[in-house]
Order: sequence, then structure tokens, then C-alpha cells
Amino acid sequence: MLRNFLLAGAALLSGCTTYADAPPAFERGAASARENSVVGRTRAAIARIEDIDRELKSVIAIDPTALDQARALDGGAAPRGPLWGMPVLIKDNIEVNGPLPTTAGSLALRGNVTNRDAPLVARLRQAGAVILGKTNLSEWANFRSSDSISGWSAVGGQTRNAHALNRNACGSSTGSGVAVAAGLAPAAIGTETNGSITCPASVNGIVGFKPTVGLVSRTHVIPISHSQDTPGPMTRTVREAAMVLTAIAGSDSADPATREADARKTDYATALSPHSLRGRRIGVMRFATGFGTKDAFEEALQTLRAQGAVLVDIDKFEGRGQIGSESYKVLLSEFKADLNAYLATTPPSVRTRTLADLIAFNAANAQTEMPLFGQDIFEGSQKTKGLDDPEYKKARATSFRMAGPEGIDRMLKQHNVVALVGPTVAPAWLIDAVHGDQYPGGGAGGLAAVAGYPHLTVPMGHVRGMPVGLSFIGPKWSDALILSLGYGYEQASQKRLDPRFVRSVEESPEVQRAFQGAAR
Repeated sequence: MLRNFLLAGAALLSGCTTYADAPPAFERGAASARENSVVGRTRAAIARIEDIDRELKSVIAIDPTALDQARALDGGAAPRGPLWGMPVLIKDNIEVNGPLPTTAGSLALRGNVTNRDAPLVARLRQAGAVILGKTNLSEWANFRSSDSISGWSAVGGQTRNAHALNRNACGSSTGSGVAVAAGLAPAAIGTETNGSITCPASVNGIVGFKPTVGLVSRTHVIPISHSQDTPGPMTRTVREAAMVLTAIAGSDSADPATREADARKTDYATALSPHSLRGRRIGVMRFATGFGTKDAFEEALQTLRAQGAVLVDIDKFEGRGQIGSESYKVLLSEFKADLNAYLATTPPSVRTRTLADLIAFNAANAQTEMPLFGQDIFEGSQKTKGLDDPEYKKARATSFRMAGPEGIDRMLKQHNVVALVGPTVAPAWLIDAVHGDQYPGGGAGGLAAVAGYPHLTVPMGHVRGMPVGLSFIGPKWSDALILSLGYGYEQASQKRLDPRFVRSVEESPEVQRAFQGAAR
């Protein structure tokens, strides 16, 4: 069934200002592609999930209220917002009002029905979106074990890459990336602490945008780190990402990091320009290249030059290893404090009220919660001494300074460039239940994650049929610029790669021919 599913995704009309103005790209080839009603579009999306997601396991649950939401929109219950009728999937660490629990993929939170919308979800509803359901994720946003398999959760099982089913789809917003790539919805919301939007977007061949930390509220989002966490859009096109970001961005009195958001936000879709690269000086992060992406990256650089960008090579950047180790100390400390604060707000049906409770729950339910890997990160976090610990404070100050003011900001200033580009990450690796993730490394997205700066990934090609992405990174609050630069590249390159759902890369026709060798 997966092999025969055809996706003929096309870009949204470049001049549209609302979702309703454009032909829905994710519906191309579907029987209801011409259906103009929200109910029709929602039914079609649900049917696609039921038809092809059994093996992908990208969606944990369909929202049982989705069709009621669609009927209300068709009935004119609210003004037509910019996302009117758009089905949107939500990562299952983000709360959604209604009967669905918010689990972070853990059986410990199967009773976490809070009956409240995260502010970003409320903003999506106000913009006219239909909340279609919840996506699978790496359990606890991939912050439970150093031996984890990205995309696995006890609730949702193992998510598979839609381009080759034996390949990993990266994490932690795995389900969001796969669902959009497979055409189950035009948009999904992911969250990122360190690569959890941009990595799954890159290896699934879609657009992913990690905003400036503080542009989008984190209230009612199960946390890892208040210093680095942010939700963001995952879509088929940059324009769709900009439209969704416009809807979800804004200040929230319950999240102090967002106090500047209202003043900083803009209409990101109308700010896009196909000529955005003309005359722009852009730094090429040569220190973060390789890992199998050389040919695709060099072709991407040629496209940037052809669009009028002035490229400046940046060959060296010292200290990435130290940034990573110091940031990890920050995440361990903030996870314990932030998660305990979140769990205190959950309903009485949630019996695990602290990180210590979760560790005990996992140990008591090891056959279902830890059949493949353990919880050493949980245990390490539990040993931390709190947010007043001088070692934690020093680690945060050091990692932020090295990644932000002395990292991205210094590179931009020294080389007189407005943004940085590089390959996002290596092509997807194999799902490996024996060794866990065999992450091949690469990219410079960690700098943007630690600094809290915007990071966009856009499809730039493929390696043996597996997608790879091009990253655009800029300073704090440069979200509109970064999206527009990525849009200019996207419009010129047209590198979107639709999934083929092959069992493995080795089964693809081009690789099979190579494996056969010359006939004797």
C-alpha cells in the first residue's frame, strides 16, 4: 500500500496570503483534492493517516474532535483566519484541549488529559486551523537515554522514515517530520532543544524552522530546557512555515522569555521575497561540512551564487566540543527543575509527580518502557543540584557566550555577512535496535540551538534517494530574514523530494542496478 501511494506535492501559490487562497499541496493526487470544504479536507487527511500510517507510525492519535472543528469552520463559527481549514498535527509533548492525553510518548503520562490548549495551539485555532491529532516523538523528546533510538516511544512505537522504511527519521519531532513528508498533513508543530525540528525536517526532505527562543510560547509544553526549548513549524514549503509561524508567534505572560515577541513578530509570509538573496553576503560554514553531503552542498552554493548571493568561506570555528559539553550540563539541570514544575500542574490522574517518580515508574515497568534502552540521562538529571548551583550557572553562561556572542554573532561581524549556511545533517542512518542511534554527525545547528537563534532547514537534494537539507542561521530575532533567504533558495532550487516508501535504499532501482554489476 505504501509503495503505491503517490504524492505529487506542489508548491503553494507564491502570492497567496492565506491557506484558503491556495490549492492544498498535501492533497495532490487524493480523491478529494478538489474538495473546498474544511470537512472534506479533514476527512481526506484522516483517511490518508488511516491508509498509510500503520507502518510509518508517525501519528499517535487522531483528534476525535477534528471533524467537529471542521464543521464549525464551514458553518462560519469564526472569521476566516490565515490558516482557515488547514489540518495541523501537534507533537505529543504539546497540550491540546479535548480528550487526548499529552504523553511525551511515555506510558507514565497516558492519563495526562489536561483539557487545556497550549497558547500556541489556541493561536492556531484562532487562525482557522483544524487540530488534526498528535504526532509520535522520541520519548521524552529524546532526553531519557544516551542509547536511544530516535523516533521510538513506548506509546507510539518506532516511527519510520518515509523515504526508506528501515532508516531513522531523526528526533525528537520524528512523527511531525514523517507525517508532513508523507502528505498526511500540510503542517505539523515540532519542538526543538538541540536539533529536534531541523534534523527530522532535513532527513525527511521537508522545511523545518526553529525560531528565536522567546518568539513562540512554551507554556503547556512538556519541557527539557527553558534556555533552549522552542516550538516551531514543520511544513512542505517555506511559505507554509512562515504562515504557521505568523499564527503561533507572540507574547505570553506565563512565559517570561516571550516578553519581546509581540514587538518582534511580523507577518512572515508577506515578508518573503524570491529575490532575497540578491546582493546578500552569506557565510559558508566550511567547518561544518562533509558527512556525505558534499555534492548536494556544492550545488546549493551554486544556486545561491546564481541568485546574486556573495558567499564568504568560514573555514574554522574553535570550541564546538566545549559548547556541547557545557550545554549538556545545562540541559541536565534545567530538565529536572522544569519537568518537576510541569508535572506539578498535571491532573491527579498522573501519579508520577516528579522526575524521581518517573525513574521509579520506568524501573517498575521496564518491559514496556525500557525494552530497548535505559534511562541514564534521567538518572544523571536527578543527581543535579538545582538552578542555584554555581556549576550550572557557569555552564549556561559559558555555553551561551561561546555559541552566541562569541560564536554566531562574531562570525557574522568578522566576515561582514548577514547569515550562515551549511548542510543541516547527514542523510538518515539505519534504525538499529542493537546499538541505538548511530548518528553520523555534521552540521552547525547546535550553535543556533544553544544561543537560541533562528535556524531554517530547506531541502537541498538527496544522497542515494535520502534527503539532505540546507541550513540558514542568523542572529537573534532575524527570523523574517532567515525565512526569506531560505525562500529565495527554495524558489530557485525546487529541490523537494517526495518519498517513495521503499523498504530500504538498497531496494531502489538505481542502487539495485549498481548491486547487480556487469553481466558476464
